Amino acid sequence: MTLNIRDRETDALVRKLAQTRQIGLTDAIREAVSESLAADERKASLWQRTADIRARVASYPRTGAVADKAFYDSLSGQGDD
Repeated sequence: MTLNIRDRETDALVRKLAQTRQIGLTDAIREAVSESLAADERKASLWQRTADIRARVASYPRTGAVADKAFYDSLSGQGDD
């Protein structure tokens, strides 16, 4: 299987990583990609990151008011004809 890197900066970065870790180019690419994917998986999802906000909103008492079109129109001064 072949991977052809045509970007000089990417090539230089891979070679620097390989030299720093004293590993081959293939191993350097594998490790870099594996570490990047693992970091992505560790990131919390948007649902998890907004849990505190959602809990706070859910704790507000229900007013029974309906936010319908008439309500939103009244906010912008529309519908006052």
